[in-house]
Amino acid sequence: MLTKIVPTFADRGIEGGELFERVIDDDFILTEKSCTVFMRQICEGIEFIHQQNILHLDMKPENILCLTRTGNRIKIIDFGLARKLDPNKKLQVLFGTPEFVAPEIVNFDQIGFGTDMWSVGVICYVLLSGLSPFMGETDIETMANVTIAKYDFDDEVFNEISEDAKDFIKKLLLKDREYVLQTKCVIY
Repeated sequence: MLTKIVPTFADRGIEGGELFERVIDDDFILTEKSCTVFMRQICEGIEFIHQQNILHLDMKPENILCLTRTGNRIKIIDFGLARKLDPNKKLQVLFGTPEFVAPEIVNFDQIGFGTDMWSVGVICYVLLSGLSPFMGETDIETMANVTIAKYDFDDEVFNEISEDAKDFIKKLLLKDREYVLQTKCVIY
């Protein structure tokens, strides 16, 4: 049961709102440095749940809460789609938010820890640019874009983004899931 592992945050005075709301706020300027702070915490949270053999399966900025309105401390929420991973069983799912799901979800293939890490890569892309790497006109088009894993850094907003940050995203948004960075590699 997930509630034993993941504490609830409803009554803990979290005032900062969704990370998504902060990102789209015209008055909020997200630097690459502050993005790094957010991404480290996201990866630490994902590493913790992965150590419990749990996949979140719905990682997106809307499921990350800022503890305060101006601070950079966050919490991962909404484990409604989470699944326990049994290494002896094949796990497949066909749900999630289209622009953040990994190709293996769209293709109804076996999922694993790399499935969450794909979503972390999409989150990083969104935080750094304010753009979505796979967004199409419809959910069907978005999922087709995810399946072919084609994205770019051509928008002028990426001119100011370091090669290290782009490389981090590239190592998470790999179509060949075998080579996707795992949380331990990301954090250390």
